[in-house]
Amino acid sequence: MLELKNITYQPQTGRKIILDDVNLTIKDNEIILICGKSGSGKTTLIEIISGLTDPQRGQIIWKDKVISSRQRRWLCGLVFQFPERFFLGATIGKELKFGHKSIKEIKIRNILNKVGLSNINLTTPPEKLSGGQQRRLAVAVQLLRNPNIILLDEPTAGLDWSMKNDVKDLILRLSDENSIIVVTHEPELFKDLTSRKFLLTTGKLKKFGG
Repeated sequence: MLELKNITYQPQTGRKIILDDVNLTIKDNEIILICGKSGSGKTTLIEIISGLTDPQRGQIIWKDKVISSRQRRWLCGLVFQFPERFFLGATIGKELKFGHKSIKEIKIRNILNKVGLSNINLTTPPEKLSGGQQRRLAVAVQLLRNPNIILLDEPTAGLDWSMKNDVKDLILRLSDENSIIVVTHEPELFKDLTSRKFLLTTGKLKKFGG
């Protein structure tokens, strides 16, 4: 179980507090939805959870121990909005092997099968994939790191309805082994998947929808 306690964040260059005493508990294998208007701090919140940013105040606790940003980076796998902009490998195979000194082919194939890319050609450049396939590849890259928590920033942005449904199916499958936090401006799309929904507004995280 991951706990956020009194997380507060204000950019050094800004006067506005983006996150104001945010508290949240994420249970094992739970899918949580966080929504809010553009600029409300959704992306900042998951960057803090994932260890890319540190709050000015507050603690993040994993299994009753306060963890550092470095520990959070090992714990979490973050998939950004439009992840194709962050691909570094010239081919799918190189993208999946990036950062791994040695990784077995069978592990790569198992992960690709898990995200629905079992028949993909590893010599294909990532930019040749469809939008939905690129999201799946980005998730596969994170799964190779064996994270406990997967953070998805606007996972359906820019996709057509069929691809959005594919992403929803993938999220549901991933929750068998991971806790999932979905950040979105389309809460209705995920209403049948999430156990708890939160609205981030004026720096506060508020539960809604029952």
